[in-house]
Amino acid sequence: MKTHNKSLKVKTLLLAIGVCSAAMSHAKEADPEIEQLRNEINELRQLLNQQSQQQQQQAVQLQNYQTEKVQLSNKDNAVQRSGLTLTKGGAEMTFYGNVRADLQYQIEGGPASRIYNQISTVALDGVSENSDNLKSTLSATRLGFDFKTPTTAGDVGGKVEVDFLGGSSLDTLRIRHAYLTYGNWLIGQTWSNFAPPDFMPESIDALGFVGGAVKRTPQVRYTQKLNADTNFVYALEDSKDASSDMRLPAFTARANHKFSDSLLLSARGMVTEKRTKADEEAAWGVGVGVKYDVTPKTSIKADYYHVNGDSSFVSWTNQGFVTDANNQILETNEFDSITVGITQQFNEKLRGTLGYGYMKADNNDRYINALADKTKANKDLWQAWGNVFYSPVKPISLGVEYVFGEREAFGAAPNGSKTGEDNRVNAVAIYNF
Repeated sequence: MKTHNKSLKVKTLLLAIGVCSAAMSHAKEADPEIEQLRNEINELRQLLNQQSQQQQQQAVQLQNYQTEKVQLSNKDNAVQRSGLTLTKGGAEMTFYGNVRADLQYQIEGGPASRIYNQISTVALDGVSENSDNLKSTLSATRLGFDFKTPTTAGDVGGKVEVDFLGGSSLDTLRIRHAYLTYGNWLIGQTWSNFAPPDFMPESIDALGFVGGAVKRTPQVRYTQKLNADTNFVYALEDSKDASSDMRLPAFTARANHKFSDSLLLSARGMVTEKRTKADEEAAWGVGVGVKYDVTPKTSIKADYYHVNGDSSFVSWTNQGFVTDANNQILETNEFDSITVGITQQFNEKLRGTLGYGYMKADNNDRYINALADKTKANKDLWQAWGNVFYSPVKPISLGVEYVFGEREAFGAAPNGSKTGEDNRVNAVAIYNF
């Protein structure tokens, strides 16, 4: 309103000046005072024109400012609706996680002190079995943060994710993932490049079952993308192998190729050094994973490993190598493992999985004879399981699972038993947020 009144006054003054100028222009002789007055009027006209232009520019700037303010307000509302916030350092942050309650009823076998899969150490028949035990925990409850900071050189990303599965007694905070990404590089802790869980059939057990691997390592990783369907991933990893005095990180490589929207293949390799105070030995491994969607609602996953000398990447294996009294490495353990499963999505709320896993160690007499306790090393392991997940509403998942497995040790217990059974029922309730 004020801008409009000022504009009206300026126009009126300009009109008056114009009338006076016209009248004076008709004078026959130009009096010096009249000529001076004419010059002053012209100068005043120029000043008024400049003021009018400035007012118009200010009006345009005000309108642009109001438009930008509305746009920023809409952007802020959109960010809040999407769950994004800004950190002190200016990064976009997304918070996520779940509350998870696990229940396990051990029908037969299984160590009393632990919940979740421990097939490699299940009690041998008739030897301190822990049967008919009910266990529960919320230790797999998870909290996570994703970060992204736009920079002139590209986005810098990161993740921090924790749960409470640290320590032998559980209920201890531990880091699952903590890393930063920039371009094709990743630095920090996340899934091992050699032993990712991508091709393990779904399970309620938080550790999965034999034949697969649940391994997170500190690493430096580089991803080379050839095209939309193929990439190579290279990493130097700290495998956290307590049995070895690590001097060099493990080198891992992985090739991923998508043949179609329904078929994905991953081939992997690993080489690392195993070292004692007196000796060292090379360990290596290869792996192949496949995911195939038979139909939009039916998918198959399979994962295979062959490893020599390492026990840190693939879960539930025997120790990677044995030593003599002088810390000389006598022999290494070599094994094959496989897991395969099929998942069916029955409807939007119900899905189920059937799976099987198997691991077989090489029958190496020199390795076996060097073992201090042959009942703690396994000739083979297997597990079969079936589960059903039901989601009554989107953020809630309820599941029940039955698993039966067996281990066969290289040595017999005092009662002559070489086998132990893992027979149990798992249940879970998860609220994702």
